[in-house]
Amino acid sequence: MRRSDFRFLERLRVRWAEIDSQRIVFNAHYLTYIDTAVAGYWRALALPYAPTMDELGGDLFVRKATLEYQDSARYDDVLDIGIRCARIGNSSLLFAATVFRQDVPLVVGELVYVFADPEGKAAQPVPALLRGVLEGFESGQPMLDLRVGSWRELEEAARPIRAEVFIAEQQIPADMEWDDADVDAVHAVAFNRLGRALGTGRMLEHVPGVAKIGRMAVAASSRHGGVGRAVLDALLGAARARGDREAVLHAQLGAAAFYERAGFARRGPEFDEAGIAHVEMLRVL
Repeated sequence: MRRSDFRFLERLRVRWAEIDSQRIVFNAHYLTYIDTAVAGYWRALALPYAPTMDELGGDLFVRKATLEYQDSARYDDVLDIGIRCARIGNSSLLFAATVFRQDVPLVVGELVYVFADPEGKAAQPVPALLRGVLEGFESGQPMLDLRVGSWRELEEAARPIRAEVFIAEQQIPADMEWDDADVDAVHAVAFNRLGRALGTGRMLEHVPGVAKIGRMAVAASSRHGGVGRAVLDALLGAARARGDREAVLHAQLGAAAFYERAGFARRGPEFDEAGIAHVEMLRVL
């Protein structure tokens, strides 16, 4: 296997607790590395695992796992674990995996999963929807459908995400979350291939020629998988199309690095907003 054989690779670093008396990674940890990468693969598919399996009416159970050891990883090595859906049978999925140190394959593995009834464990056909997502990902298709529109068009999808993130998770009072600006704003919502809304944001006119981005929220199970960046890019694209020359936003400090990677720069001191530390950030469009 080569790195180019994998559309998805998960980066991990070897921890001290994972090496043995031979000063190499203990062999069983490679299955943990691969399992961690499989979880990342589902995020790359934009499929939050547990809700997706509930929706499909089944679950995936490991039938067989095999590893072939070619070389060893050592403490503090940076590893990339490639995961690829290599074959879809009637009720089974075969995933190929390779643990790389740079371009050198250290461990090659295969995982065979069976899609089955979660109660009785009886095998079931792989759902057509899941088959389509897997085949689409491996052929290079995008996994997100970005929709930009009015509050009237997107409220039904956007409101539950904002309620989950801002009101339930961050404990922001509901009367601070919902305001009249939603009606005049441009909204963006990211949907996965099964039609589930995963992230949202909105854009207002701050002053003529300057867009204000806000209410950026991604469901917890879909974070760090590109959903937030896709929503942000959709809103910035709408701002450019409107003729705006700049975009501003109030970033929670924990999210400032995310916006910096998207080209925003901090401006001014930190400040409190809804009991959370923020900083104003600016980007030229």
